Amino acid sequence: MRRTRLMGARAASGALLPPAAFAVHQLRYTLAYGSGSGAELERTGHSYLHSVAPWLIMLLALAVGGFLRTLGRAFSRQTTARRYGLSLVALWLVCSGALVAVFAVQELLEGWLLVGHPAGLSGVFGFGGWWAIPSALCIGLVLAAAYHGARWMVAAVARYAARRGGRRMPEAVAVPRQRSMILVPVPLLAGWSTRGPPA
Repeated sequence: MRRTRLMGARAASGALLPPAAFAVHQLRYTLAYGSGSGAELERTGHSYLHSVAPWLIMLLALAVGGFLRTLGRAFSRQTTARRYGLSLVALWLVCSGALVAVFAVQELLEGWLLVGHPAGLSGVFGFGGWWAIPSALCIGLVLAAAYHGARWMVAAVARYAARRGGRRMPEAVAVPRQRSMILVPVPLLAGWSTRGPPA
């Protein structure tokens, strides 16, 4: 059960990465082309991104729901939050590197599959693609701060609940089965006694 909860919490945390990668992609084009970014996205075959937006909103909702569930469990003292082994700066660099890697893979795939999109490394970092690096640094900082802030908030709520002396809520209450009444005949009344009466 605990392993399942841990996997669910990690999945909810990981749900923030695709929306962050989408933000990096859009910010890169906005910084490179300004008000003409929409036309450039259409020209290079990025119109498919409009159909991705509802799925990204669903992932954001999943992440927020997972955080609220963890917060509620911390309030009832059913979970605690440990600090990240990485500092905020280290986690920021990890998140930024992951976002740059996702952007590069996405652009390479778009160069192979989409009509009008430059292929190869020129499609990744050419035509203003280098703006993806500062964009990833900005979005990566927001992502790292969100991760650290969520952990801090869960830990603070857990400490508050512990100070108030809230007892740990049981996950499930076992209801005992009702025993059926079995009538056992008394041997003396039925004349089944193996010895006689006392003298």
